[in-house]
Amino acid sequence: MSVGTDRPSQSGSEPEPESESESQSRSSNGDGTGLSGLRDPRGRVGVITKGSLVEGLEMKLDAQRNVEDMKAGKFVVIEGDKNDFFSMVTDMRLDATNGEILLHPPDRSDELLRQILAGTGTYNIVSLRPMLMMPKSGVAGFDDGPRPVKAIPSHFSVVQDAEEEDVSRIFGSEGEGDGRYFSIGSPLDMDTPVCIDMVRFAERSNGIFGKTGTGKSFLTRLALCGLIHYDRAVNLIFDMHNEYGWKAMKETSGSNSSFVKGLKQLFGERVAIFSLDPKSTRTRGIQPDHEVYISYDQIAVEDIAPLQDELKLNPTAVESAYLVYAIYKDSWLRTLLSLEGPDVEEFANEIGAHPGSLVALHRKLKRLENFPFMVKKGQAETGDCVDRIMEHLDAGINVVLEFGQQTSMLCYLLVANIIARRIHEMYVKKSEKFYATQKPEDQPRQLMITIEEAHKFLNPSAAKQTIFGTIAREMRKYYVSLLVVDQRPSGIDDEVLSQLGTRITALLNDEKDIAAVLTGVSGTEGLRSVLASLDSKQQALALGHAVPMPVVVRTREYGEEFYRFLGAADEDPDVRSARVQKERVALFGE
Repeated sequence: MSVGTDRPSQSGSEPEPESESESQSRSSNGDGTGLSGLRDPRGRVGVITKGSLVEGLEMKLDAQRNVEDMKAGKFVVIEGDKNDFFSMVTDMRLDATNGEILLHPPDRSDELLRQILAGTGTYNIVSLRPMLMMPKSGVAGFDDGPRPVKAIPSHFSVVQDAEEEDVSRIFGSEGEGDGRYFSIGSPLDMDTPVCIDMVRFAERSNGIFGKTGTGKSFLTRLALCGLIHYDRAVNLIFDMHNEYGWKAMKETSGSNSSFVKGLKQLFGERVAIFSLDPKSTRTRGIQPDHEVYISYDQIAVEDIAPLQDELKLNPTAVESAYLVYAIYKDSWLRTLLSLEGPDVEEFANEIGAHPGSLVALHRKLKRLENFPFMVKKGQAETGDCVDRIMEHLDAGINVVLEFGQQTSMLCYLLVANIIARRIHEMYVKKSEKFYATQKPEDQPRQLMITIEEAHKFLNPSAAKQTIFGTIAREMRKYYVSLLVVDQRPSGIDDEVLSQLGTRITALLNDEKDIAAVLTGVSGTEGLRSVLASLDSKQQALALGHAVPMPVVVRTREYGEEFYRFLGAADEDPDVRSARVQKERVALFGE
């Protein structure tokens, strides 16, 4: 059944049936050979009047169709002679056969004249961007599936509403391919799932963008659920605002706001919560699996250098840090912070550093002593947190690192840099061992690291210094990729943006941000208008490596039905206990 076939016409009457010539033209492939699988004529939207492969096509909207039903991002199918062209609505405009009509428009009360002019003297033009072409049944290449658009349909080709089987054929069906496809939502005006290829999603670094309040965290949770549910990657999540581990506030306004489940509630033993602020974590009703402490000896100069903007350090201060490190190695920071007052200048003269620069460095780094998770070597009762995180990742357990009330940007940048750098070093060693032995048991698990406020790590200056810029450029060489979440993609380095395989983008208003998201994408003019016209909630544009074509979706509901799909709906305590025990045995053995 075609979508929209029961939609009332603008005039209240049923759409006119196709003429005999139209029916014949649609049932022939141009050489007299009939094609099967003709669509229901009631789903007809209009006909192609002009256009080009580069600039897109224009469709004259049928008079029985209301132009208000055409929304930017809507899917339609153009029926060519040999191919169906799966297309997206990118723009609409009003036109007239004679300019005199527009100079003397009919009065609002003159409904009869308005109806006479509609579709004859006045008409509606819809701009379409063909995204994929699909050979018709009986045409060579039909079994190969959708392919890039390298041709265009002829004049007066009929345009139809997209049907469920069209969407399924292009985006796959959820659960197909041994759990390869995961639904993130449905097309506008349709209830058919649009799926992301989670294998391809895990292969490269990805981005989730949108201005504040558009649901970036919701989209991120959705993507992470797909990765965990189908076990396509193990995840390390730097949870700055405590939104992913345990329950989080539902993104609704008013007094009826409620909570949604976090990853720990959904996946149980497959997710571990590490906390920099265990008191805050317990206050929110959850006991952290591990408390995180970082010793001063774990901080390298490479972890301080990207903090130049946040600490307002000049380049000579960083050079002074390297001079201290050259002498004191891992204890460089502990040694520097143990100094007080005039001792710093004397120390600078001893090591040959500029006194003013070292004094400034010492003063700015003193802020680190205010962080409760910073300890001297040997004071961390739970041992090296990075080793513990790595143990969990190796066992396939996803790690959410909560920051509790330690939400300053300095804290977030510092901790994420320290942990990600050391995790990456471990993965490099594991990867090189696998490349040498080529034994399956030595192959590292694919790791995806999720970071928020990504422009702070990946702006043009920081991307050259932080480990995250290195990971983005490596293209999964060492089995590590990024999931970057940000409201200002224009602040991210262009080279890093070009390496992002898949981008899921909610509403953006700033032209610079829209241009940044579409970096490296062809046909951006049509997509710009689509992106700028998204609703402020529960709509997103997905494009890139994990989807065969750009698609606007009404995002999936994150509620009880979704929990049941993941097998995590509220259940009997005895049943839950048995399930948790089964998961624990699967991960750790008897």
